[in-house]
Amino acid sequence: MPALPPQPERGDPTWLPPALNPEAQTRDVGKTPIFFGPPLAVLTQGQKNTLMISGKINRTAERYLELMKHHGLALSEPERQCLAHICQIGFMSPLEIRELPLEVSLSAFECEGLDKAALEQKLAAASFADLVAVVESLGF
Repeated sequence: MPALPPQPERGDPTWLPPALNPEAQTRDVGKTPIFFGPPLAVLTQGQKNTLMISGKINRTAERYLELMKHHGLALSEPERQCLAHICQIGFMSPLEIRELPLEVSLSAFECEGLDKAALEQKLAAASFADLVAVVESLGF
């Protein structure tokens, strides 16, 4: 039997920690340049250590993804179409997300099966996390 090539050890940049499950075994590891806009700058303010900054960003992303799993609203297809139409402006700031109920009432969008008053009420009663999850589910 041929000998296996030597495996990288801890400290070697090509070393990967052992994966704990099949999903983790397919992870892509490497350095990625990332722009630190104002939200990331605030999140990591005062931190200089690259590993601590990376850890903070990854913990925050992990918690965010978990929040997205547990929030959102049950929407009909016409309601989703209406919100997608409103979100087509592109980037949705937190303020714009909070104003979704108002945007629904002001929108000229119409389609079969859409009850804009009911959608407006549903959005107004939702938490901010629910609204963010809806916008994320629409891809904005």
